[in-house]
Amino acid sequence: MCCEDFPARPWSPPVNEVPSATDAEAVRQLIGREPLTGFRVAARCPHGAPAVIENDPVDDAGRPFPTRYWLVCRALGTAVSRLEAAGGVSALDSEARLAEPLNAAHERHRALHNGYRIGGVGDPLHTKCLHAQLAFGLATGGGPVTDWIWEQSGAAWPAHCCKEPR
Repeated sequence: MCCEDFPARPWSPPVNEVPSATDAEAVRQLIGREPLTGFRVAARCPHGAPAVIENDPVDDAGRPFPTRYWLVCRALGTAVSRLEAAGGVSALDSEARLAEPLNAAHERHRALHNGYRIGGVGDPLHTKCLHAQLAFGLATGGGPVTDWIWEQSGAAWPAHCCKEPR
């Protein structure tokens, strides 16, 4: 698939930022607890809050951390959860036109995590987690897999930031 074939992407370019105190508090609110590893802000929502974080490859105890890119935006997470519940993982795995881009995404993701088998990319023949795939795509500039998940899930940025109290 050539770059002209991609639909207009409804997200900002990826960022790679050390989190501010405000970002760290937003992430705590979004995930409902203290993070277990250091992280950087990898992508932001249109409201300016972290939407994807890039976790350190090892946790604070020195163990490999299983999720490198984490989708912390609640609205996107909910949309992807619905897609997964409706059989989205199997649907993605059965999309013949996405086999090569999915394998390439798995390889890029694995290379960024020192070859560890991590969330969403542990088995190159089967997708485990659409959340991890979308987070990875948003953090690295997107591509066919990101576009498919965004479209199939009906993902959209919410009118109000997710970090606001529920």
